[in-house]
Amino acid sequence: MNEVTQILAAIEQGDPRAGDELLPLVDQELRRLAAHKMANEAPGQTLQPTALVHEAWLGLAGPSQQTWQNRAHFSGAAAEAMRRILIDTGRRKRALRHGGGQQRVDIQEVEIADTKQADDLLALNDALEKLAEEDSQKAELVKLRYFAGLTTVEAAAMLHVSIPTADHWWAYSRTWLFGEVRRLLAADR
Repeated sequence: MNEVTQILAAIEQGDPRAGDELLPLVDQELRRLAAHKMANEAPGQTLQPTALVHEAWLGLAGPSQQTWQNRAHFSGAAAEAMRRILIDTGRRKRALRHGGGQQRVDIQEVEIADTKQADDLLALNDALEKLAEEDSQKAELVKLRYFAGLTTVEAAAMLHVSIPTADHWWAYSRTWLFGEVRRLLAADR
């Protein structure tokens, strides 16, 4: 049993110091996940990878007393936390763009932000939720591959399926999501 798994077990048993020991060990992995997530975001993004890691950590180590079976389960939970933070950020930007928080400003002082990325991310989230209703395992594979940055081999192991099955699901899901996102974006215009 590796050190992270031992600490996760200590957290599950209620050891109050275990959470403080976990962060330094998983910090690099969380930063890698955040960098992967932020690579798809628009330049000039106000949310930085370090802030994304910190927000995700607060959600993971918060008062809800999460328990994780192993390091892979923790990584999946971290990826999901980061995905939700990015979706919430996109929703806030979209709400502001559509009139929330209106105030008068001098047009010469306005910096134009690229909101297309937020729209794309929200459409992907909506499509992913619809896929999850139809086939939760395929949706979980997408989250692990796209949001957590796992390889097909790693995702297949986490989902307890064969690599060819994961490859098939990945090909199907990408095609399905592409069509659904296009449909959602076209309907939004």
